[in-house]
Amino acid sequence: MKNVEQVLRQRHSVRAFLSRPVGAEQVRQLLVLAGQAASGGNLQPWRVTALTGASLQALREAMAAAPPDSDPALVYPARLWEPYRSRRFDNGEALYRSIGLEREDRAGRLAQLAANAQMFGAPVGVFVAVEKRMLHAQWVDLGIYLQSLMLLAAESGLATCAQGFWRNYSDFVSRHLALPPGYQIAFGVALGYEDSAAPVNRWRSTRAAPGGWCEMRGFE
Repeated sequence: MKNVEQVLRQRHSVRAFLSRPVGAEQVRQLLVLAGQAASGGNLQPWRVTALTGASLQALREAMAAAPPDSDPALVYPARLWEPYRSRRFDNGEALYRSIGLEREDRAGRLAQLAANAQMFGAPVGVFVAVEKRMLHAQWVDLGIYLQSLMLLAAESGLATCAQGFWRNYSDFVSRHLALPPGYQIAFGVALGYEDSAAPVNRWRSTRAAPGGWCEMRGFE
């Protein structure tokens, strides 16, 4: 069995999946076990919906004509500053280079962005929602749930891609999923088996040197 370090190093965002289905019991086990994630005050603020088969296909087809919500949530702060701006830019350029898209190929880049709406062809789409009344601390809890889910998936041989993209369609997806009033989509997760032959899955994002963000004080 792989340990936590191994699955943490193995996990990466996958943007091309095999059509091979994932069994209902395996998906349920992942979603439920991820619910053991820590949450402040034990609020467990996540609400999770998993789609596959005809249910997922119906959403994909509906997304073809869905405009972004009138007031889409920002994924990043406006006028992103350094070093974050360069990290995001370099990551995007590396992604596009991996599939042979030049910077001038605007149509190609938009097509790659649109692949988010199709869950990159994954056989399972997971949506995590949260009540709009919740605060920043509860969004931290959602991040812990997300990391738990992705590591559990990697441990079981599955691949994932976390998608903040879906926040731009929060109202639309919430209606499509018939969520209770007052909820918003926090993120989606594409889940399935990786297509290891796809060029987009062969590159890996880099990590900043620890010296730029990690300090240790008072140690011998």
